[in-house]
Amino acid sequence: MRERSNNTQHISTMALDTSSSSSVPFSLKASREMDPRHAQETLHLFNAVMGGDAHHCNANSPGFFQDFVRSSVTVDHIQRGRISSTILPKPPLCNTYGTLHGGSVGALVNVLSHACVRTVVGENKELLLGETSISYLSATPIHEELVAIASVVKSGRNLSIVALDFKLKKTGNSIYICHSTFYHMPVSCL
Repeated sequence: MRERSNNTQHISTMALDTSSSSSVPFSLKASREMDPRHAQETLHLFNAVMGGDAHHCNANSPGFFQDFVRSSVTVDHIQRGRISSTILPKPPLCNTYGTLHGGSVGALVNVLSHACVRTVVGENKELLLGETSISYLSATPIHEELVAIASVVKSGRNLSIVALDFKLKKTGNSIYICHSTFYHMPVSCL
């Protein structure tokens, strides 16, 4: 859980720190065919979402997106082979319909399944995500809390399988059902 608070602090400083030399700031350029008002609205939206100047944001730095996704996750309980967490979908993770974006669900699955498999597989093994399957049963409204339970279903010498179940906290209804397969590789093989 200590890692969670460090990641939250890291994301807030990363989004606002403009002095980092590890990232390459991106420049915003609009196509000549694009209406300048649309470009200005997009820049305004980006600044409102990220809370800073888009020209100096470190969004291209390594790990930015993973940290950004983790900022919506609160770990409730962790034990060997099982992680229970609460997710609060924030506006940047949602689509124009006001629901959690499918790509954001995929990113959450990646983060949670990787964390869960690490409770079983030691750091001496490199993990390769082989496949992920997500069944989208329903949409999650913005600011509607989800409970995510990740469990290692199988873990052997060469692979591990993690199952995830996302439920609405208010009703207990399943929203997404997921499976991820990780292949174990000795670090010396890389």
